[in-house]
Amino acid sequence: MTRRRFFAPAEAFDFTQQTVVLGSDEARHLKDVLRLRVGDECFVFDGASNEFRCSVEVQTRDITQLTILEKVDPQSPESPLSITLAVGLLKGEKFDLVVQKATELGVTRIVPVSTRYADIQLRDKNDAVKRVTRWQRIALEAAKQSGRAVVPVVAEPEDISVLIKSSEPSFRLMFSEKSGKHLSEISTMTNSSALVLVGPEGGWADEEVALALESNWQVVTLAGRTLRAETAAIVAVTLVQHKFGDLE
Repeated sequence: MTRRRFFAPAEAFDFTQQTVVLGSDEARHLKDVLRLRVGDECFVFDGASNEFRCSVEVQTRDITQLTILEKVDPQSPESPLSITLAVGLLKGEKFDLVVQKATELGVTRIVPVSTRYADIQLRDKNDAVKRVTRWQRIALEAAKQSGRAVVPVVAEPEDISVLIKSSEPSFRLMFSEKSGKHLSEISTMTNSSALVLVGPEGGWADEEVALALESNWQVVTLAGRTLRAETAAIVAVTLVQHKFGDLE
């Protein structure tokens, strides 16, 4: 049976009283969509790997409070591979799709990247904040749907040169249409963390690939057909999870 799952941040839990209070959006979903009532059971996770079986205790116009019955294992286990997915900024629903599917596949962090040929250029700080807020909400919904108790962090957009020059983690892959080798040629990971970088629809500028090579990134080419950027991002995560993670 599929669990009826809700999210509440860590500060919403009171373990002294063994209660948790749902936010307005989650409370509305519980009451108006799933039509749960006092005494009904459900599950609540905190986005940081913890999940609890609960029962509805108080349900009023202003508050929905649940009693914590017990801590349980999340519906879906986390991948042993910690993947940060960095993707060149894409238009509208394309980046939404990447966030959703990457969350389902088990990534732990998503970084929007400003590149030379990015599909969009952010207008200002407020534009970036609005987009990240939207993407974080999509990640939360995808985590709920896929049974994860961890919600990936969607970071603020980062410039490509800054990201490439970062030294962590040590296992860093840039997926490119050219100048790369097959994933089968990549050496075995030395730890459980990976940074996977995928370009925008317009691809990488030559200087961006050169900078990655100079900075000891491994450049990988997906041989064969040309993929849309959002497809390439999903495929890249899938392949890395299959080779080094838990997708068999």
